[in-house]
Amino acid sequence: MLSSFTRFWYKLRHPRASVHEINPDEIFLDSRNLPEFNVHQFEGRLERPISQKTIVSVAVFFLVIFLLILGKSYTLQVTNAEGYSRKSTQNRLNRTLIFGSRGVFYDRNKTFLAWNVIDENEPAFSKRKYLDKPGLSSLLGYLKYPSKDKAGFYYKVDFEAQGGVERNYGEYVAPKHGVQIVETDVHGVVQSESVLTPPKDGASVTLTVDARLQEKLYTAMEGLAKEKGFQGGAAVIMDVETGELLAVVSFPEYRSQVLTDGTDFVAIKKAFADTRKPFLNRVINGLYTPGSVMKPFMALAALEEGIITPEKEIVSTGSISIPNPYDPSKPTIFRDWKAHGAVDMRKALAVSSDVYFYAIGGGFEGQKGLGISLIEKYSRMFGFGAVSPGDLVGEAGVIPTPEWKKANFKGEAWNIGNTYHTSIGQYGFQVTLLQMVRGISAVANGGKLLEPRLIVEEGMTPIYSVIPIKTSSFQVVREGMLEAVHSGTASGLFLPGVSVAGKTGTAELGTVKKLVNSWVVGFFPYEKPRYTFAIVMEKGPRDNTIGATYVARQFFEWLTVNAPEYLQPITGTGNK
Repeated sequence: MLSSFTRFWYKLRHPRASVHEINPDEIFLDSRNLPEFNVHQFEGRLERPISQKTIVSVAVFFLVIFLLILGKSYTLQVTNAEGYSRKSTQNRLNRTLIFGSRGVFYDRNKTFLAWNVIDENEPAFSKRKYLDKPGLSSLLGYLKYPSKDKAGFYYKVDFEAQGGVERNYGEYVAPKHGVQIVETDVHGVVQSESVLTPPKDGASVTLTVDARLQEKLYTAMEGLAKEKGFQGGAAVIMDVETGELLAVVSFPEYRSQVLTDGTDFVAIKKAFADTRKPFLNRVINGLYTPGSVMKPFMALAALEEGIITPEKEIVSTGSISIPNPYDPSKPTIFRDWKAHGAVDMRKALAVSSDVYFYAIGGGFEGQKGLGISLIEKYSRMFGFGAVSPGDLVGEAGVIPTPEWKKANFKGEAWNIGNTYHTSIGQYGFQVTLLQMVRGISAVANGGKLLEPRLIVEEGMTPIYSVIPIKTSSFQVVREGMLEAVHSGTASGLFLPGVSVAGKTGTAELGTVKKLVNSWVVGFFPYEKPRYTFAIVMEKGPRDNTIGATYVARQFFEWLTVNAPEYLQPITGTGNK
């Protein structure tokens, strides 16, 4: 124990310290007496304070670092400040894009359809140029260029494709832009350049179309529309073995170059204000009532179902009459466009007898009809009522059915008259031109429903589904279409040196039926078909007798002189 004197003396020396007795066990700690301590982790050991030497060493180290930083800052900001300031204001580093070029489009003959040129007024990227000939714009589409602000910064760096193959095949022709670092002085003079990522141009694409055919079909439709008052038109030609599209023409159309350049505001405004819808691609998105061009498919359905033979005749006196169950004095009359007399299937196709197809479609007197279910079934077999496969995605169209009528006519029930009108391609029937050319191609090649193709690809195998209809049935229908050219409604296509089979159609529009769509479809050469065609002239006056057949005739006359190679038969497999 501490003496009283000692405590007194300690308090005098350390007035703020508290004095208490220190027991021996507070000074000495024997870890061996505490077995629960882990001596390997220093438990139970006394802590030693950090030595003054260590503290001084750390302080000296940080002082040296501080003095070095201070010295460097003095050098940068005081000693060399003027030089660095001058350099920073005179040189700038800019990260800029290196624009790649879009891929080139060719036609099947390697004619340039869309390519690129350098504009001296704006050399940052190449400008798009289009072959300035009729019939190509709806096919090709147009572009919107990259956009920059007033400071020259590009806030839109891509070429935006608008319609046509520019959009459909954008993944092929779109470039990949590069990046470069450019050092310039205060006057904008380039001091150095360094390419970080080089650009990559888009791939070139060869289309299956022939620009010459496109132009001729367009000008023929344009001339007829102006002369006879049609609102528009469309034409398509397909290879019956490969599915390649030789022509895809829509009238009227905008001009790709005008819309891409974007400088002729008057022409652009006029195009957008045109009520004839020049931006509508009528081949894939135009929906048309087909009329009598559906009759070859109805004939095939009737033959395959065995409800009639090719030789059986049905008499057309100009109409058929169905008794009215509510008022026998007022029967329902379904008229033919002409009294044709007795006709068999080939003759009915040639003269386009409505009465014959009323009978095999809906039944009449002793003749059994297909009925609407089978009409729908066979229409779908030939690709109607569904979007055509491939890259040209368009409308699906409509096949009239009881369910369709109930949904669109406030629950009304289906009747025999609806079946009659559907069997001749009227009522609510709507098809696209691309669907029609596929269907007629299947007639020409003996049952192969092809996927349309618009790109030339080496080694490409045609894609198709097989329609399960007998070879003999296809042959009957082909013979009927040949007779239509030789002595029937398609006689306007009877030309020397041209072997064509065809079928015409006139579809009445609206409730007052003042306007019609004029159709012609067919294939050539007849002996070994190579190509199928479908042409429609849209919304012409009912009393006009000149329509799509006239366009086709002009086209074939032009072919005989300018492209006779398309009219020649080729060796290989014929009709199956």
